[in-house]
Amino acid sequence: MSEPKAPTPAPGDTYKGWLFKWTNYIKGYQRRWFVLSNGLLSYYRTQAEMGHTCRGTINLATANIAVEDSCNFVISNGGTQTYHLKASSEVERQRWITALELAKAKAFRMQAESDDSGDDSTPPAAGQGAGSRNSEVQSTLRTLGSKVEDLSTCNDLIAKHGSALQRSLSELEGVRLGGETSEKIRQVTERATLFRITSNAMINACRDFLALAQAHSKRWQKALQAEREQRVRLEETLEQLAKQHNHLERAFRGATVLPPSQSNPAIDSKGPVPGKGDVSDEDEENEFFDACEDVQEFITVPADPKYHRRSGSNVSGISSELGMDDGTTSLDEQSLASNPDSPQSQEVVPVRKRRSRIPDKPNYSLNLWSIMKNCIGKELSKIPMPVNFNEPLSMLQRLSEDLEYYELLDRGAKCQSSLEQMCYVAAFTVSSYSTTVHRTGKPFNPLLGETFELDRVQESGYRSLCEQVSHHPPAAAHHAISERGWTLRQEIALASKFRGKYLSIMPLGSIHCIFEKSNNHYTWKKVTTTVHNIIVGKLWIDQSGEIDVVNHRTGDRCHLKFAPYSYFSRDVARKVTGVVTDKDGKAHYVLSGTWDEKMECSRVMQSSRGGENGADGRQKTVYQTLKAKELWRKTPLPEGAENMYYFSTLALTLNEPEEGVAPTDSRRRPDQRLMEQGRWEEANAEKQRLEEKQRITRREREREANRAANPAEEGKEPADGAEEVEIASEPSETTYKSGHHDNYKSMWFEQQVDPMTGEPTHIYRGGYWEAKEQGNWDSCPDIF
Repeated sequence: MSEPKAPTPAPGDTYKGWLFKWTNYIKGYQRRWFVLSNGLLSYYRTQAEMGHTCRGTINLATANIAVEDSCNFVISNGGTQTYHLKASSEVERQRWITALELAKAKAFRMQAESDDSGDDSTPPAAGQGAGSRNSEVQSTLRTLGSKVEDLSTCNDLIAKHGSALQRSLSELEGVRLGGETSEKIRQVTERATLFRITSNAMINACRDFLALAQAHSKRWQKALQAEREQRVRLEETLEQLAKQHNHLERAFRGATVLPPSQSNPAIDSKGPVPGKGDVSDEDEENEFFDACEDVQEFITVPADPKYHRRSGSNVSGISSELGMDDGTTSLDEQSLASNPDSPQSQEVVPVRKRRSRIPDKPNYSLNLWSIMKNCIGKELSKIPMPVNFNEPLSMLQRLSEDLEYYELLDRGAKCQSSLEQMCYVAAFTVSSYSTTVHRTGKPFNPLLGETFELDRVQESGYRSLCEQVSHHPPAAAHHAISERGWTLRQEIALASKFRGKYLSIMPLGSIHCIFEKSNNHYTWKKVTTTVHNIIVGKLWIDQSGEIDVVNHRTGDRCHLKFAPYSYFSRDVARKVTGVVTDKDGKAHYVLSGTWDEKMECSRVMQSSRGGENGADGRQKTVYQTLKAKELWRKTPLPEGAENMYYFSTLALTLNEPEEGVAPTDSRRRPDQRLMEQGRWEEANAEKQRLEEKQRITRREREREANRAANPAEEGKEPADGAEEVEIASEPSETTYKSGHHDNYKSMWFEQQVDPMTGEPTHIYRGGYWEAKEQGNWDSCPDIF
């Protein structure tokens, strides 16, 4: 953005432009947008911030303006505010100095006039309203003077006739009359005298008031004018504060106004004068960032009001799939209203009442010596990890928790637009992380062949099946299908890296979501989960990375960015932002929110390149958007969740015993059940038994595989493999893509090459729900 080439401003003009402002010794001079108006110099990071966020203001009436060199100058009010500024050229600096001096002189003159009661000069009117009020005051004063003159005339008449009355009464006193008549005349004379004295006093008071009003009228007028101008300034300040409050409130809830601060490479290398600073500069003070922190790639601003006032036909011209202005329905309401078979019109009656509590977590202290003494003389791969680090759910059950907010996919299935559908799929992707914010317990590693079913057809319209299909590397396959027109499948393997202070968990594999009606096929991958304070301190979890949700049928794409937590960042914690684009790269929606609370969607009406540069030197994209609509909001945790491993309402029901499930179902796992019941010592013993049983089963399976491959080496014992349950070998991307090597054939899934991603994956082959209906589990292995 080029520098403004404005002419020298006249007195009273508003002057705006870019200047470089000194911030601190780390960031040096930063480019800021300055506005000079009404004797106040304010600045903003960008022009877009003028509507909601002012970064600082200095009053020129008491300020000192000093020129340092050809381009630099300093503005200080003698107190805590000092601005060290630099113009792009000497001519531009002179324009600013002239404008500032004129504004300072005007502000000083206005202040002096408001304090000087003897100055007869009339202050300039603040506007048409102020001029009309001045005329009203002058008219009132003229009327008051006229009335006082009338009173003075009346006083003269009263005095004249009063004197004549007193003379007449005096003459009557000289006449010889009766005693009673003389007494009456005397009383009349006294009353006439009192009347004359009173009327004179009234007239004198009115004359004094008129003289006082005339003497102070000009001072009152100037004081009134100053008060009006002060009120206007206060109203503007109040409006600005209201906008800032609204901006901060939106930012706290994950709003999309993103004001990043960037260094400008155009600044010369001239070093700042030592001692420069600005303690009043709220946007620069203590502004530091982690080296790994990435800066937002785009900025969103409210769209032009003309988009909100369009008629129905014009709105349809902007977007045939969705109207996002204030007068239209939300995404959810419009999608459901367009379908007569909406689930809102059907009464859902749960088949059974699910449990809402589990036994409280025992407050057992972890005795490290009891762990270490059990490790003496054992191989590292066979060291049992106590259940103290676990939660009473398996990894398969945690994987099924991705369906907690299945309603997002139900709504997406009813969308007529693939771009609108993409918004719901992206919100569903983010919602799967909402249950992890407090869940620091490790889920049980599933045994090979372990399964978990989640049948919610009559309650929610879907059913889900998970199976542990590999243990070296560990991988689980998941398949869910809904009667409302969508299918979700995934195969996830976990790789982890211990970094000393934290543990990074990288999920490998893709997630697929297919909508039956439109045949839209979406894929995405999960982001990295980081567990902090592994050694010392309270454990806490963060999600970071980027997700690309791709519609393989239309080419639509949603790029989601999970911002890592940074102690020095002022941004909202756990923030997620994203942009939905079509196959040509045109942005249609902007998503924003947090992965632990909610996601919102804003319709993009116009996009342009902004004035600030990104981390790579490119200009950021500015999106003009309509009012944000909420896509998803996290359901509050049940009461007492802190004593129940912070389980959600769905998680509390996952390990509830059910009749008719497979013998390999996680609900039948004894060590997990004992832990849920608070019997941790028995759970540890049972867990160790299951691990040893799985080692024996694997050795037997390897022996049979060796016999089939090498009959001559039938008598040789295979080497004992890595620990089967808790310390399994870590997969890599290469290992994952090359397939699994457990010599195990899955019961309900078969391995295929995914046509969309080209990766080997396990896809549901069918038969589980039929076997459940028949009660035929003869082919299931005995793993518990």
